[in-house]
Amino acid sequence: MSSTSNKILVLVTNHATLGETDEANGTYAPEITHAIDVFNKAGLEYDIASIKGGSAPLYGTDAEGDDVNAAILKDETFSTKIENTLLASSLELGQYNAVFYPGGFGLLTDLASNEDVAKQTASLYEAGAVVGAVCHGPAGLLPIKLSNGKLLIEDIEVTGFTREEEVEFGTIDKIPYVLEESLTRTAGRYVKTAPWSEFVSKQDRVITGQNPASAHAVAVAMVERLNA
Repeated sequence: MSSTSNKILVLVTNHATLGETDEANGTYAPEITHAIDVFNKAGLEYDIASIKGGSAPLYGTDAEGDDVNAAILKDETFSTKIENTLLASSLELGQYNAVFYPGGFGLLTDLASNEDVAKQTASLYEAGAVVGAVCHGPAGLLPIKLSNGKLLIEDIEVTGFTREEEVEFGTIDKIPYVLEESLTRTAGRYVKTAPWSEFVSKQDRVITGQNPASAHAVAVAMVERLNA
């Protein structure tokens, strides 16, 4: 995609609870922070946007032993962007050549069904942008329909958080739906590996990761594709 600079649009959820429960949720911090760390080291700029704009909820900010997560959370630029996310509907799309959907259960409730944001991502993709998503982030790809009437993932391979991982994490009865099942029904092919193992599926300009352990690798693959 021709551009004067590589700039990544990071789309995050405004939904602050786990499904319809009262358990605090939102975007899972390590999935956005590990990706931002990769983007920063590659010299790439990024914006963070959400459907409603404003402060976006994070959880997992206290992940033990995660130095990358802690460092990015303390970074002034990141803090400002996550506390003041841009209103998705007001974005100037021409400045971006990549879109990234970090995971977190909150996304299942808003971005996974928001047609307006889906149309924006479709427009970016058709202009040549790279699209990445990790863990529950691929739920954001479900509503994306291209100008030819096909769904973005209709004919391609994707991965995302698995049923086994939902069971082991204790969330299988709290989520609105099982992402693995939705991706299996919608995508050309759903693939996965053992629970909690790093796993990435690369389909040209659509890059997806299975779980939190895959966030770094998804971001690396996005950077590599942007530089290809």
